[in-house]
Amino acid sequence: MRDTSNLSPRMHVHIRAFDDTPSHQFLVEEVFEGCITGTAVTGPLAGEYGEPDIELVLRVLSPDNTGGSQGTA
Repeated sequence: MRDTSNLSPRMHVHIRAFDDTPSHQFLVEEVFEGCITGTAVTGPLAGEYGEPDIELVLRVLSPDNTGGSQGTA
């Protein structure tokens, strides 16, 4: 995701695979310059808190918890 300026809390995003972790959905709690914080929604880390680098965000899945789409990669 090149433009991360539109990221905000409560957004669901798709995180790309990294290390031994497959790609997964992530619920954003806070947005910082170099990372986001929040909770993994799917995958082996579901329910776990994390602080992935902002470069790992592939796309926004929904602007909030209503499930509306924000486009594709």
